[in-house]
Amino acid sequence: MKINKPEVWAGSLPVKSSDAHKYHYGHAVIYGAPELTGATRLAASVAARMGAGLVTVVSPQERADVYRASLPAHIMVRDELAWDSKKVSARLYGSGGLARGVKIRLNRPCVIDADALLSMPDTLNDNCVLTPHEGEFVRAFPKIEGSRDEKALKAAQKCGAVIVLKGQGGVIAHPDGRVVINEHDSPYLASAGTGDVLAGMICGLIAQGMPSFEAACAAVWMHGDAGQRIGIGLVASDLIKKIPEILKETLGKR
Repeated sequence: MKINKPEVWAGSLPVKSSDAHKYHYGHAVIYGAPELTGATRLAASVAARMGAGLVTVVSPQERADVYRASLPAHIMVRDELAWDSKKVSARLYGSGGLARGVKIRLNRPCVIDADALLSMPDTLNDNCVLTPHEGEFVRAFPKIEGSRDEKALKAAQKCGAVIVLKGQGGVIAHPDGRVVINEHDSPYLASAGTGDVLAGMICGLIAQGMPSFEAACAAVWMHGDAGQRIGIGLVASDLIKKIPEILKETLGKR
C-alpha cells in the first residue's frame, strides 16, 4: 500500500508535443444526465481542461438544447444516445444520472460514476474506473465489508476494474493488488458537484492514453490539491479553474 504522491503517477502524465493535433490527445465522451445537467457540464468542462483533444456530450434529445446553450463552444453535443465513433478514446457514464437506453460499453476505457454503478456489467476490466462514494459503494457491493482499503481492493478484484472509493482518505485500488491511499485532500471538497469534477478529470486523462490506475491516482491528488488551494467557500466549478496551474506545476517537476 502506498501514499498517493506525484511520484506514483507523474511519469505517466500526457505531454503535449508541437507537431500534434487534437486527435493525438483523445476524444472523451460524456453521457449527459437527463435531469441533473449541471453535473454533466462540470464533468465535460474539466475533461477538456485536463487536456483531452476533443470532448463530446451525448445527450437525450429532450435535453440537447440545454447542453448546447450552456456548454462552452469547444464542447460538442450529440443528441443520439447510440452515437459512436472510432475516434472515441474514453467514455464517462453516470455523472448526474444515466439516461434511459444508454448501455455501458467496454470496448474503450471508461469511468462509471453515480447511478451508472447500478447498471454496470458484472464483469469489467482494468481499463474501467469506478468512482463510488461510501453510500454508492454499499449499493454496488452490498456484501463487501472491511476497512476502506480492504473494501476497495476486494471490489476491484471482484469486478476486475479500478476502484476509487471517494471521501476523506480516498482509496484507489487495482485488481492486481495495488492500493494507494490519498492523504492530499480537503474537507472543503464535501460540496455538491465535486465528485462529477473528479470523474471528468479521470476521463480526460484516460482519453489521452494514460493508464487507468495512474490516471485515477493523478486525478484524485490534483482534485485534492485544487481543494486545498481554494479552501473556504469552494464550489465545484472553482476546481476547474485551478487545473491549468496544477498541471503546469506538476509537469514542470517531472
